[in-house]
Amino acid sequence: MLFRLNEEHLMIQKAARDFAQTECLPGVIERDEKQKFPREQILKLADLGFLGMMVRPEYGGAGMDTVSYVVAMEEISKIDASVSVCMSVNNSLVCFGLQEFGTEEQKQKYLVPLAQGKKDGELYIGAFLLSEPEAGSDATSQKTTAENKGDHYLLNGTKNWITNGGTASVYLVMAQTNRSKGSRGINTFIVEKNWPGVTVAAKENKLGIRGSDTHSIMFNDVKVPKENQIGADGFGFKFAMRTLAGGRIGIASQALGIASGAYELSLKYSKERKAFGTEIMNHQIIAFKLADMATRIEASRLLCLKAAWEKDCNLDYTVSSSMAKVFAAETAMWTTVEAVQIHGGYGFVKEYHVERLMRDAKITQIYEGTSEVQRIVISRDLLK
Repeated sequence: MLFRLNEEHLMIQKAARDFAQTECLPGVIERDEKQKFPREQILKLADLGFLGMMVRPEYGGAGMDTVSYVVAMEEISKIDASVSVCMSVNNSLVCFGLQEFGTEEQKQKYLVPLAQGKKDGELYIGAFLLSEPEAGSDATSQKTTAENKGDHYLLNGTKNWITNGGTASVYLVMAQTNRSKGSRGINTFIVEKNWPGVTVAAKENKLGIRGSDTHSIMFNDVKVPKENQIGADGFGFKFAMRTLAGGRIGIASQALGIASGAYELSLKYSKERKAFGTEIMNHQIIAFKLADMATRIEASRLLCLKAAWEKDCNLDYTVSSSMAKVFAAETAMWTTVEAVQIHGGYGFVKEYHVERLMRDAKITQIYEGTSEVQRIVISRDLLK
């Protein structure tokens, strides 16, 4: 076993780190305060090929592996998790779902521009619409319906907490087509935002990742052509679960990056700040905090890379991705709280960044499957 990145991965890591420092760091506090979507940063991500990292070149993607994706997600998340979550959704949920399960026509029409992040020179990204007001962790309880009308479906319902909701051009929407069949009656549809009957509600005023574009999306008698259905009837729930398994690698990597960013800031601060006549790193209580941070972060990184490796090897990565997400998310939350503590009063003000990282960390324990859901996935596998 080789516990090191290869030359290509190191090049991607450097490119992502340079991008984060030069493009994401300037203005990150202002974007957070004003809830400003990082459009310029996302467009530049597209130019780097980071919006379709794992998409095959014939469909406009960069053809990279999942390990490359983890490495890039960590570096960008160290600086701006609002940028990285947009990248994660487009890569892990939207592009992956279309590449794995879409028809050739769907791939040519939608996947190609999504992987490139642009269409006719304009930003072109996607969103994944599963959660509803009464269907969060219990994703089987879909209330959104798609009624079969012969040559099209009629879509009605509301989706909540949609990342990229106001900016995306394309939505992947899970909807109930046969309520009597429960989860086996759910289908997935490709819906364009500009179709009649699609309404984007006001942007959510969030605790963290405030720059990301989070909205509720409402559908009122939206006509969806039959050719925009992904997979056979009843495949929608399996589509969502299989896609989310890969998405959890992305969010685990985001959590890893948030934790790494907080640790690096804390380490730097501990070497500069003096108390009781010496740098605070020389006080055992601070040194032990840093040691615990570094250990948990390294464990999180290895879990993320293991899940990515299993995915690249076409192995079952469901449990590994859940383990990576629950551990990395809880590491991010713990590490950022400790980072604020190490910074003392300075940690409580925005210019030192760690309070923002703490706020950003919390959502990693919630979206794309809460920590409680990850423990359900893991325990079911252990006890089967």
